[in-house]
Amino acid sequence: MPHVSALYRYPVKGFTPERRPHLVVQEDGRVRGDRALVFRFADATEPEDATFPKSRGLALMTFPTLARIALTYDDDSGSLRLRVDDIDLEADLSEEGRTRLAEAVTAYLRSSSDAHLLDAEGVLPLGLIGDGRTARFQDRPQGYISLHGEASVAELDATVSAPVDDRRFRSNIVVSGAPAWAELGWEGLVRIGEVLFDVQKPIERCAAITANPDTGVRDARLLRVLTSTFDQDVPTLGILLLPVDGGGVIREGDEVTIDA
Repeated sequence: MPHVSALYRYPVKGFTPERRPHLVVQEDGRVRGDRALVFRFADATEPEDATFPKSRGLALMTFPTLARIALTYDDDSGSLRLRVDDIDLEADLSEEGRTRLAEAVTAYLRSSSDAHLLDAEGVLPLGLIGDGRTARFQDRPQGYISLHGEASVAELDATVSAPVDDRRFRSNIVVSGAPAWAELGWEGLVRIGEVLFDVQKPIERCAAITANPDTGVRDARLLRVLTSTFDQDVPTLGILLLPVDGGGVIREGDEVTIDA
């Protein structure tokens, strides 16, 4: 029986995941606290709706060295902790705290191979926006819950020399116990624990998956591998889901039932 082997949320868009024992799926199709903050570029205004394109702020797709930053958000205190190299900073979301966090990220990027990207017009100074609670900085107007199969990633890993694990694909839900690529064929309804989802579409992947989640180096041409070795028309791994009956809580170990 397929089951949930790992759950992740991404408190800051484009940065490292937090593994969680459970996730709260909201009625609007987003995970509570997921992509609730973003480091925007200086020329990017805060959006009025619940979307934020990667091109308007820091994202792994463009800044692969962001992968090296260990970042956690404390829901109770409303503080963000950032650790990389000799930087270890925890700050709240006051104006002063946001400035300190933005300056720390900028200082790290200045020391990285992505430093030249900061010199583009309209990038600096960075600004940290969002309240840390409201999921609103997804790429799409509908938030979606993302899912992929552990076996699919393992099969992809076997084709390249670089290490490839689940973190590269930035999904909310990782499922084990299903054959490789089986999730791409799921249609109709999928129940995960107490939550019923409607399968929406496969996930077309971007350059973010080429960045090693530990080193921040682009060390695997996974987009090309997906289209050549696996004969895909576009590089695809995982699927997008929307809750059917109002959302709820999903947990590690929950069974996954497909009702096509």
